[in-house]
Amino acid sequence: MRPLITPEEMRRVDAAATEPLTSIIERVGALVAMHAIDMMGGTYGRRVVVLAGPGNNGADGRAAARYLGRRGVRCTVLATDETPGELPSCDLVIDGAFGTGLSRDFHAPVVDESSLVLSIDIPSGFDGLTGQAKGSPFRAHRTVVLDALKPGNLFEPARSASGELRIIDIGLDATELIDPSSFKLEAADIAAWLPTPQPATHKWKSACWVVAGSPGMIGAAELTVRGAQRGGATYIRLSAPGVAAIAVTEAVVTAMTAAFDTEDAHRFAAMVVGPGLGRDENHTEGLLNLMQRVELPLVIDADALWHLKDADTASFLKRRVVPAVLTPHDGEFVRAFGFKPGTDRIEAARFAAEESGCVVLLKGPTTVIAAPGRPSYVMAEGDSRLATAGTGDVLSGLIGALLARGMAPREAAAAGAFVHARAAAAGSRSGFVAGDLPRLLPVIFDDLVELRD
Repeated sequence: MRPLITPEEMRRVDAAATEPLTSIIERVGALVAMHAIDMMGGTYGRRVVVLAGPGNNGADGRAAARYLGRRGVRCTVLATDETPGELPSCDLVIDGAFGTGLSRDFHAPVVDESSLVLSIDIPSGFDGLTGQAKGSPFRAHRTVVLDALKPGNLFEPARSASGELRIIDIGLDATELIDPSSFKLEAADIAAWLPTPQPATHKWKSACWVVAGSPGMIGAAELTVRGAQRGGATYIRLSAPGVAAIAVTEAVVTAMTAAFDTEDAHRFAAMVVGPGLGRDENHTEGLLNLMQRVELPLVIDADALWHLKDADTASFLKRRVVPAVLTPHDGEFVRAFGFKPGTDRIEAARFAAEESGCVVLLKGPTTVIAAPGRPSYVMAEGDSRLATAGTGDVLSGLIGALLARGMAPREAAAAGAFVHARAAAAGSRSGFVAGDLPRLLPVIFDDLVELRD
């Protein structure tokens, strides 16, 4: 996994560096110049405009201009305080205006449509911690990230405006100087965590109980079951309170009353509760009792989170014997914790995890997985194909299956989110629906196992 270094942490890294700043700037300038030449396809007859700010990013841009000039590239260096509203026509713009520590609004000048843009660390005008725009930022074709990714590189809208991300080693080993508070997940991490099937096993070994669905919301229950099946659960029971009968192939369907009776829960390895349960307040007491008394790894999603609204979420969930995985989107997060996640989504998820004692998977274009007292994981694999009804139900079932297979809650949540996003990315670009996801999950699992083997 790759460490994510916040702007504040990066300032501490810079302050702890023993090498002179001028040497580091020259090294960065040379590397930026190499990327500029690569993007332009050469140097002969090429023209570059460098927009240089007052800080280190500006110094990096000026150093790059010197290197390019030695290679015969015609370079024009403009300071940010004397930049016209529109940059001169050129082959490439090097954006060295402001880096990840930007604290005020910045309005990027107009760039000709034919010009490529190469940004240093993050396109100027974006917050390096949150990825939020401050003013009117640049849109880059490539962004060279110095030493380590910053959170802002992975969150929208900066993520989409950064073009291709390239991490360059500038000689500062950040992880030797600080302990990163978050990490970007990569395929190799997920592959290493996946459990290996055991020769001697049986169907109850990885059994998962899904408590989901209600009249008019049977589809949510079916999608959750499909996610659990394709996630590797070996036996699935589906209980939908108030529903007389559901036909779900290869799952055992049982009745459940508003009391949410779970006498034989000990036979199962994990439980998923919430998708499509509805918001009948007559079910709240029974559902809260279930979530507190079941001593199983538990995924709490969707309507189960809504029913937490009248409980003190933090103290309620901390009384659980086995930690749960909560999977809220922003609206469900507000219901459960009483405040909006805000722009710093890593901090919001981390706070919720500490308050509740649970693993919190905060959904979004970039997903954050936080656990009490542990570094957070950031998963930046998803795209708009997941922005359709029912995909979250599949994710809940998938995480439930991984818990049933023995994965720890934090890793199960992270792996589930990663596999789920990769599966969506393997689907059709148009007409994609949640029901397409389950059949794609085994393909992604196979790819990850091959990577490990």
